[in-house]
Amino acid sequence: MLALLEAELPITRRVLRAGECLYQAGDRFECLHVVHAGFFKTVETAADGREQVVGLHFKGAWLGFDGIAEHHHGCDAVAMDTGEIWSIRYDALMARCIERPALLATLHDAMSREMARDRGAMLALCTLPADARVADFLRNWAEALEERGLRSDQITLRMTRAEIGNYLGMKLETVSRALSRLARDKVIGFSQGGRRDLQIPDVAALGAFVERSLAEATVH
Repeated sequence: MLALLEAELPITRRVLRAGECLYQAGDRFECLHVVHAGFFKTVETAADGREQVVGLHFKGAWLGFDGIAEHHHGCDAVAMDTGEIWSIRYDALMARCIERPALLATLHDAMSREMARDRGAMLALCTLPADARVADFLRNWAEALEERGLRSDQITLRMTRAEIGNYLGMKLETVSRALSRLARDKVIGFSQGGRRDLQIPDVAALGAFVERSLAEATVH
């Protein structure tokens, strides 16, 4: 996909450091963005000032779809580490899609993946108990790395436990307890490097843990 975009469209490349915003809520929508490297989160702010992490984005993910309908962005897109963004003007992309159906198919595929991801996240939030919610979160993170040819047996979480809790609708203490229980059950391990460095011996074991938790919740 990235090769197709580079071949067909003018691309603006930008490096962002951890904590820097690609765009903020209220900014005028002009471009769609593709993560070329690094990790990004999208954050919405409620009227009372509360912040909610609503999305996590890895290499190959698109950012900015939220701005198409209203012509301005409804959330912030923030770098979680040093990353590179490829930005494509939306008007140029639409014009080129008329001539190159493959580009339109790529855009539709990205939109479909975004909707499926949001649906999956909502399903997990509504149906899974706390430990399984954290296990499912880690499984999705590891699978996203694996899909991109990156190491998935040892990962560095780019989020604090508070941010994970915010994303999963849980308290920080609940996230910490869930991680400890997953480590006790040997589904994950903590690396020597720090509390954000996790070992995942078998990604499938995380999925099995989620399935067991669902089965137990159904029985009870």
